[in-house]
Amino acid sequence: MNRNRIFNISNPIEFENTALEIFQFQAKNNTIYASFITHLKQNPTKIDAFHKIPFLPIQFFKSHRIIASKDTVQEVFLSSGTTGMKQSKHFVTDVSLYKESFQKGFQHFYGNIEDYTILALLPSYFERNGSSLIYMVNDLIHQSKKPTSGFYLNNLDELFKNLTELDKKGEKTLLIGVSFALLDLVEKYKFNLKNTIVMETGGMKGRRKELIREELHQILCEGFGISNIHSEYGMTELLSQAYSKGNGLFSCPPWMKILTRDTEDALTILPNGKSGGINVIDLANINSCSFIATQDLGKTYQDGTFEVLGRFDNSDIRGCNLMLLK
Repeated sequence: MNRNRIFNISNPIEFENTALEIFQFQAKNNTIYASFITHLKQNPTKIDAFHKIPFLPIQFFKSHRIIASKDTVQEVFLSSGTTGMKQSKHFVTDVSLYKESFQKGFQHFYGNIEDYTILALLPSYFERNGSSLIYMVNDLIHQSKKPTSGFYLNNLDELFKNLTELDKKGEKTLLIGVSFALLDLVEKYKFNLKNTIVMETGGMKGRRKELIREELHQILCEGFGISNIHSEYGMTELLSQAYSKGNGLFSCPPWMKILTRDTEDALTILPNGKSGGINVIDLANINSCSFIATQDLGKTYQDGTFEVLGRFDNSDIRGCNLMLLK
């Protein structure tokens, strides 16, 4: 598979053809995924549309080595988790695929990274090893080539000073932060930002009570003095990200697509506008698995956007027996 095909997809036909080709490759070369397909009694050669492709439950990344390449593993990304909780592991054999995906994804939605100063407030991620988010943001910081770009841990005073000064100068600035840390910041300081994008990556990580998105964004909008909070939708098991520019609707780069499945029958794909489990097609995941059934609940729309509504209450996804593979 020529990687240029993945990152130069320009229409639905190209997406479908590339997705089907990657599926055939992974059905042959990813032993865990192949076993999963066999247990579902699916014949890969009979699958002729991307919505018919079986989606691997994301929990398999916690219990199995999900890999479709014989190349040496270059990076192992680990999910965050509380003590004693099993972490997902994403074995990445070609980290340049990840770099190309997030760099081109950022450019697709926001333009040239060198136009921005990147300020990162990601304490819960920064304090552990193996975070794919830290890897991405660190690279974007370096790509920005701005002297003030960087990570901020507990130095909120310095962050406030730099953020305020950059905004007053009219510098295009992106503040990307985990939700609880952004709330800590606006509780300590009052902002009135004009030239800054504030992007939350979700999650309170056990530091605060979970809030619904509307409530969280309202508090942050008031605290930063802005009208919209942007959001990033990504996860350890993916090499691509979707972004929302403030209306709660996420958009994918051309090589990524969201479908929703019936919560009672995991093999049934729902039409647009119906709430269900979120399935992700991430074609950048060519060397692991590009077809993943997440534990998020959401809704898709005709224009390709989607909404994240929450998560499954139970850890098992109905319709997929996770005990089949040992």
